[in-house]
Amino acid sequence: MGYSGARGGLDAIVAAEELVRTARDHAPVPWASTEQITGRFRLAVDRVMGEAGLYDEATSAAAFRQAEGDALEAAHLVRAYRSTLPRLAVSEPVDPDELLILRRIVPAFRQPDGPQLLGRTTDYTGRLLDKSERERSDRPPASELSNGSHPPAVERNGSGPGNEQGRRPRRFLDLLRELDLAVDHRRDTTDDPDPVDVTRTAARPPAPRSATLAAMARAETGALVALWYRSILGPDGNLHEVTLGEVRHGRLPLRVVHPHTGNPVTVGEFRVTETEAIEDLDGADEDRGRFDVGYGLCFGHNERKAIAMANLDIANRRFGRSGPLEQLLLLTTDGLDSGGFLEHLKLPHYVTFRSMVERKQSLQAAGDPGPVRQSEPIGRAC
Repeated sequence: MGYSGARGGLDAIVAAEELVRTARDHAPVPWASTEQITGRFRLAVDRVMGEAGLYDEATSAAAFRQAEGDALEAAHLVRAYRSTLPRLAVSEPVDPDELLILRRIVPAFRQPDGPQLLGRTTDYTGRLLDKSERERSDRPPASELSNGSHPPAVERNGSGPGNEQGRRPRRFLDLLRELDLAVDHRRDTTDDPDPVDVTRTAARPPAPRSATLAAMARAETGALVALWYRSILGPDGNLHEVTLGEVRHGRLPLRVVHPHTGNPVTVGEFRVTETEAIEDLDGADEDRGRFDVGYGLCFGHNERKAIAMANLDIANRRFGRSGPLEQLLLLTTDGLDSGGFLEHLKLPHYVTFRSMVERKQSLQAAGDPGPVRQSEPIGRAC
């Protein structure tokens, strides 16, 4: 409500909000249903769920619709909604090996244990725009799809709920461990015995690994990708090559403790994307006879985020504590934090800017141009 102090005040705010409602009510096309958005814009819905930190497809679809396609605004709406929900229980830890796979690729190995499952992807399709608007009446409606994964006809060909053989293959990382080629971080829990809940406690550097991974899981996808790209191409000596060990997308069970029996009970399932990245260790104080392994896991189907997470997990372990990477991961990649600061620039800043103008005018009146910046010699400017 920062504009209440501007000319027009509250009346201008009410009129602006009325414009939004009028545009929605009198749009030339019907209001898209939640099922349509979930079925047709599944990746956007999954991104909103991940950045909001709430696994609820219907709620994320409704927020995406209300935000008119703005994924960051939709995540903001869902986080605000999430803050009103009661916390009825805490789920039990789940083993990622229980993942019922819908898609699995192993870029690092030609013949891994278990199948390569390409799943529903456009990775191998030419980027040609299809501008046709013909009705596809021969295709099943979105409500018949299995959580945005595969049409029923595909799932009946050996990959449906009734046939789980090959849907829980052995990890590629297990092979590296058997060959004693991977650093095993499973025992490195002395300073991080329990996962940090970043929704209750703000993560600040230095932070345990669980806090960094949780922060990245809720981070803005584009921010993570940009930071990953900077970490491998930067001139700061952190140039390193990473190989993807495995990328998975599938369903995990959700379990809680029964309030009467005290036994864990499966109450549902949720989809996640999981990635393991492999990096060659070549530092002077590193184990050069083994590879390091990074991990990423996020809600829904969002391979860009999971891949960036896994790579940044390695980079943060190798270079984060001695550089600014950990601070960037924890403090600048949250979309609501960074986006909110950017958005606030649209609010009135009359007083601030007026004081800046008066300082400039005072300097001009005093004949003081300010500190003179020393110029570099032309030969050294490059």
